[in-house]
Amino acid sequence: MDNSWPVRSGRYCRSVADLPDIPVLLDAAVTALGGSRREGQAAMADAVAHAVDEREHLVVQAGTGTGKSLAYLVPAIRHAMAKESTVVVSTATIALQNQLIDRDLPRLAKALAPLLPREPTFAVLKGRRNYLCRNRLQTAGEDTEDAELFDPRQLSSLGRQVARLHEWAEETATGDRDELVPGVSDLAWRQVSVGANECVGARICPFGQECFAEFAREATQGVDVVVTNHAMLSIDMSQGHHILPEHDTIMIDEAHELVDRATSVATGVLNERTVTTAAKRAARLVEPGTSERLTECADGLALMFSDVPEGRLDHIDDALANAVAATRDAASACVTAIGPSPGELDPDSASDRRLALASLGEVHDTAVRVLESFEPALRDRTEVVWLTKTPGRQPALHVAPLGIGGLLREKLFGDRTVVLTSATLVLGGSFSALAHQWGLGREVTQEAAERANDPERDEAEDGPHRAAGEPRWRALDVGSPFEHSRRGILYVAAHLPPPGRDGLAEPYLDEIAELIEAADGRALGLFSSMRAAQKATEELRERLDHPILCQGEDSTGHLVREFAEDERACLFGTLSLWQGVDVPGPSLSLVIVDRIPFPRPDDPLASARQRSVAAHGGNGFLSVAATHAALLLAQGTGRLLRSTDDRGVIAVLDPRLATARYGGFLRASLPPYWGTTDPQVARSALRRLSGRAAPEPAAG
Repeated sequence: MDNSWPVRSGRYCRSVADLPDIPVLLDAAVTALGGSRREGQAAMADAVAHAVDEREHLVVQAGTGTGKSLAYLVPAIRHAMAKESTVVVSTATIALQNQLIDRDLPRLAKALAPLLPREPTFAVLKGRRNYLCRNRLQTAGEDTEDAELFDPRQLSSLGRQVARLHEWAEETATGDRDELVPGVSDLAWRQVSVGANECVGARICPFGQECFAEFAREATQGVDVVVTNHAMLSIDMSQGHHILPEHDTIMIDEAHELVDRATSVATGVLNERTVTTAAKRAARLVEPGTSERLTECADGLALMFSDVPEGRLDHIDDALANAVAATRDAASACVTAIGPSPGELDPDSASDRRLALASLGEVHDTAVRVLESFEPALRDRTEVVWLTKTPGRQPALHVAPLGIGGLLREKLFGDRTVVLTSATLVLGGSFSALAHQWGLGREVTQEAAERANDPERDEAEDGPHRAAGEPRWRALDVGSPFEHSRRGILYVAAHLPPPGRDGLAEPYLDEIAELIEAADGRALGLFSSMRAAQKATEELRERLDHPILCQGEDSTGHLVREFAEDERACLFGTLSLWQGVDVPGPSLSLVIVDRIPFPRPDDPLASARQRSVAAHGGNGFLSVAATHAALLLAQGTGRLLRSTDDRGVIAVLDPRLATARYGGFLRASLPPYWGTTDPQVARSALRRLSGRAAPEPAAG
């Protein structure tokens, strides 16, 4: 009998029935990696495999410590080998992307190799802008479009950084910006990189055979697993040409971030710099009068922005509308003057042409979106426009979609299997809030599936039918190995006054000081604003003898390491710390949240989405503001328990979590911690953990 593995298209092929099943592969992986079997991990792996086999979508909440990476990677590898296909894994953060590529996948591939026909293969793919462009490097620093915006010292620093990039280009094997340590500024990196719409193409480029971005793309061809990020996934969905290799299955980790990352990719920005840059690039290719007209439009926009209040624009006045329309028309005139490609061009001319057309297209299309967004009645608009005036930056006009559910439903869920997973997907006790944002309809429950497969059941018994085109999906919460009710206390300071708009009130500072004293440091302070974090840092450094680190005083990575190494230290900060800190062990036993993290009332996108939901009969506050707060609150409080041995207290200083009607929705979005509103209970628990509990009185 011939036991050799048949080969097809240069890759091994075997039927699903011949490969080891999921439990066997998962056990082998866990054993090789020095772990132990976890029920939640096994349940998730089985569910992922079933979803892939049945070609239906799956949403999985897997708490911290479940080992969800292995739970989707093992079925992904098995499917890729069985079907001779590629599975895409998308993450939100660089940290997880690097963990998968540098640690998880190499170890997993070696662990599974003895059970499979060959060792699994994998690659990472980032946006073209993340790779050094050798062609762009030749002109780096010669004509910086932003030169007039910076003082001589900044330009001198830019020159030194570009010189360093020239040296690095001779050493690097990948050209990947993430491998450049220490890094360089965004301005410096822009001098040596290009976006996808600016690239002249490997066929024309004199460095086409040495292109780092092309090497990265080639490395993804034919591999089992390609790791990318949500931004790249969104670009791949929204653009006509596909960047990712052909695939039929996607695993989306950190899925709670998908909507924000996709919205960011779909947001257009129009300001003086973007228009001036487009004009300068066009000036190399068109008559001076044509490009100068666009430069004048940049000046006109800047002048109009000075007269328009910051914030969301529900209506556009004639002066601003005329300035935007003039910019649209001037950009279009430049494109027309450049004309169609004359055929074969030398590399320098091709590069100039692509750069100019990319900038002009961005300006033109954003201007069109801004103007068209105001045409429907307010209730029926699908995009929102707002103006920002950030200190140290140019005023900018932004346009973004109110929702991306339609895009995801059509482009993501349409013709492939998608598994979405995170530690935080159940909000208010249900998956429906995030499922709605993703464009998913009602979940296919087991009962509904059985009814659908019963031809004799009267249709009237089935209740409402699924809308045409709605993706089929199931949901699963595999829980967490952590005993939240025994390991964590959720303390809500119900006795404090509601938070005000003037920052941290004195009672809040007193409460924070008393909690830190009880815990003997070991506190992570998560604040709703940088101003609040800085005020708490300044005040408490005066009151306490504990080291207090504050975000912004050093790199976040360095601050987190310093915090982890000193058990008496505290770390205060804002948004990035809510989701990016992983400090298991005794250095973290207290998480302080100053207030419920609702979006700001003047947040243009959140407020517009909230109003749109209300206009169509929904609860805008619950659907948008409360959902946003629940997601962040779950992420922030999740910093406490990072290993099965961790214990501690989560102190939410905002009394509304206990007293407001929406408090139940928010609490239902958190793990089942043991709850209290008694400050003495919280402080006593912290003293016991820190070894500072008062001794029991002697008997008699």
